[in-house]
Amino acid sequence: MPAPFPIADRPIRFALVGCGRISANHIEALQQHAARARLVAVCDHAPEALQAAVARTGVAGFASLEALLAGSDADVIVLATPSGLHPRQAMRAAQAGRHVLTEKPMATKWDEGMQMVRVCREAGVKLFVVKQNRLNPTLQRLKRAVDDGRFGAIYLTTVNVFWTRPQSYYDHAPWRGRWDLDGGAFLNQASHYVDMVDWLVGPVDSVHAYTATLARDIEAEDTGVMGLRLRRNGLASINVTMLTHGRNFEGSITLLGERGTVRVGGVAVNRIDHWEFADAQPGDEQVLEANYTTGSVYGPGHPLYYDNVIRTLRGEANAQVDGYEGLRSLEVVIAAYRSARDGVRVGLPLVF
Repeated sequence: MPAPFPIADRPIRFALVGCGRISANHIEALQQHAARARLVAVCDHAPEALQAAVARTGVAGFASLEALLAGSDADVIVLATPSGLHPRQAMRAAQAGRHVLTEKPMATKWDEGMQMVRVCREAGVKLFVVKQNRLNPTLQRLKRAVDDGRFGAIYLTTVNVFWTRPQSYYDHAPWRGRWDLDGGAFLNQASHYVDMVDWLVGPVDSVHAYTATLARDIEAEDTGVMGLRLRRNGLASINVTMLTHGRNFEGSITLLGERGTVRVGGVAVNRIDHWEFADAQPGDEQVLEANYTTGSVYGPGHPLYYDNVIRTLRGEANAQVDGYEGLRSLEVVIAAYRSARDGVRVGLPLVF
């Protein structure tokens, strides 16, 4: 049965697969859109996690995706599972006639990400990839400044992601830090920040990267540096570690341009630290109103992202981040991993 579209005469039905660390953000976001959307089912193979999600939401619980697809009338399957499972689960949901919303990263392998997009397209279903940081008010201000040409030529973009993930974080869920299911600091924790660079100043022309596993007992990297040449002739760097002492320290982006300099810092790009342009504009003096406090690195963007998903499925908007858009940041990270492995500069687009 083909997926319903548009869905304008009733609330859109969502089912959440994966009831771990990020699931609360999805549950809370849907609660904020109760007039237009509702959660109808949750799914997890771990009994304790599933029971907790059922108790919290009051909806039906399923121990497998197959059982959920057979026993639920959800229009959209939300994947908050280990990243390496996203492609297979997305394709199964698409073949069952359900739209798909997947957490980042959409996949851990480039060919699987492309296959995921192709299968969803052929099945006639929408594929959404969560990139909620784009909707944070600080980054929305920065995006408008870039799009309005206020920087002139942008010479250098620098991103720092200096967070901490102790060994206990990886030990708590054995899939974390595995190449097949998770990837490392670039692909998991810094995925939104790679997307941020591509979204603001991309596309990326080529990548040269180094990665290292310095202190954590995992397969993938806990630290990495990435140098990027952009097609607009500027350069960019992304510096990432999960080894800061004691707490998450910084999540920032700095743009240095011909006619402006901006730094958005804080622990998760939640604070505009510097905003300076050659030509002042009305509203510059209120720019700090975009700052917000956050108790986590996720930011406040999930409800805003769901608003776009809901409006897209109702036929009122276009998807801000679909499967094709999700592939762009995945391609950059995969290029970085190839570069670090082979000790070479890797050009984009990738050719396999």
